[in-house]
Amino acid sequence: MKVTPLIMSSVVLAMSVSTAAVADYSGPKIKMKLAHPAPPGSHITAAYKKFADLVKEKSDGRIRVQLFPGSVLGSDRVMIEGAQRGTLEIGVSSTPNLASFTPLYQVFDLPYITSPKHQEKLYKSLDKGGPLNSYLEKVAHDIGLHPVMYAEYGYRNFVSKDRPLNGPDSLSGLKMRTTDSPVDVAVAKALGANPAPISWGEVYTALQQGTIDAEGNTFDLMYGAKHHENLKYAVTSAHNYGMQVAMANKKWWDGLPEEAQQLIEEASQEAVTYQRTVAYPEDQRKSRQGMIDAGVTIHEATEEEMAQYRQLTRPSSTNLPPGFLLN
Repeated sequence: MKVTPLIMSSVVLAMSVSTAAVADYSGPKIKMKLAHPAPPGSHITAAYKKFADLVKEKSDGRIRVQLFPGSVLGSDRVMIEGAQRGTLEIGVSSTPNLASFTPLYQVFDLPYITSPKHQEKLYKSLDKGGPLNSYLEKVAHDIGLHPVMYAEYGYRNFVSKDRPLNGPDSLSGLKMRTTDSPVDVAVAKALGANPAPISWGEVYTALQQGTIDAEGNTFDLMYGAKHHENLKYAVTSAHNYGMQVAMANKKWWDGLPEEAQQLIEEASQEAVTYQRTVAYPEDQRKSRQGMIDAGVTIHEATEEEMAQYRQLTRPSSTNLPPGFLLN
């Protein structure tokens, strides 16, 4: 996404107007912990840092967000479980890993269900007031959570340790790291790879030791976690899209004053707008170039190869996980 002066000025204007609207916050002092899996330097980390800064600014320091990045409090699953129990106010998980809590989040795992050309429409539906936002809020409430922020994750691409990648045939037989999502596992199988569900924090060592020899993830997350040190090849498959969702304990959220809830929601929207228009595009450019500079060969998938990927991973009622289909 190209960042134009118009976009930048709109972001700045929106932030200044919103900040002025809630600068007179007079509610109680609140301190919350927010834990997420992204490494330092990631656009995801930048988004949650922006969120914490905006919350502090808008509340004149009366509301504080203490950040725990880089999975220091555990895996995605552990952080969401903490939010459910209330031992953590806000836990963050990628959308594939949310499949462990409800199959309905697997919609984002479906390969090629969206693409960059439809991104603005997706954002409009996901943001507060959008139909997808409203629907997913109900889904989260059913499992004791409340969605606070849908931070950008991006499009995943396949990478390998030793084998050049291009079309789907090049993935055949590879030991492919996947998330716990049944859809993620099914996609690997459909492309002839051998899926190996492994938590994110263990992937670097698994690549290093040869437990796996391939994975599918965003260039920026792999680069930030130094996976490129164990990789040689990549293909721009862009096979699925994901987000890093900040989930609050619902009971805790419901107990907040309405004024605080509004302030947090406004800070969240401004932070994710900043991420989408500034942090994410820049991080993508730097991380991709960083992988190339480190010796990773990136193959640009052709239209023919992309058509093959789409065809082989096309969902059907016979291969989706039980309970997934929506009526």
